[in-house]
Amino acid sequence: MNGDAGFAWHVVIPVKPPARGKSRLEAPGVDRAALADAIARDTVDAVARASRVAEVVVVTAASGWPEGLADSTPPPARARPSAPVRIVRESEPAGLNAAIRRGLATIDRVLPRAVLLGDLPALRPADLDAALALAGAARLGLVADAEGTGSTLITARAGTALVPAFGADSAAAHRAAGHVDLGVAQESTLRRDVDTVEQLRAAAALGLGSRTATLLG
Repeated sequence: MNGDAGFAWHVVIPVKPPARGKSRLEAPGVDRAALADAIARDTVDAVARASRVAEVVVVTAASGWPEGLADSTPPPARARPSAPVRIVRESEPAGLNAAIRRGLATIDRVLPRAVLLGDLPALRPADLDAALALAGAARLGLVADAEGTGSTLITARAGTALVPAFGADSAAAHRAAGHVDLGVAQESTLRRDVDTVEQLRAAAALGLGSRTATLLG
């Protein structure tokens, strides 16, 4: 387990099969499925490298996981070993919240848990660590996306139920369920999820993960 036990978060990340993911993301000259896969893998790698993360739980019906999860960053560049990544299989995609519930069901409620969406290709581990440090003081926490309507991260302290409400206007839905906004900077990479080409450009300005950057050339 990495870090202090009080901050050893177990993070669930739902990942759609690449062929079904990012239907609105059409980057010229780039295969959409390959791009969706690269974005998800860069996100998972960044989460695994956060010092406050004890375990990453990827819920997916996609083939090819966990193969190819290792980042191409040379070992000397890494500050610490990555947290383990555990794969929870879906036989068929059952929807975002259903996938999240499936992952959460595999984690003991006595542990601090979080859910993070798998479309944050510019995510920096330090930004996630900063949010999780704040989440330690909140029974239920929330990070809204850059637009302010969606959610990129929800958290629950040990012993607290965590019920996902992702979808349209999910930030409002999570607040209604008792989540409080964590004091995360507006420019944090944790807020920059990607569904469109415009959002991908905004993420690229922050610095993309190695796989996404390589794919985009």
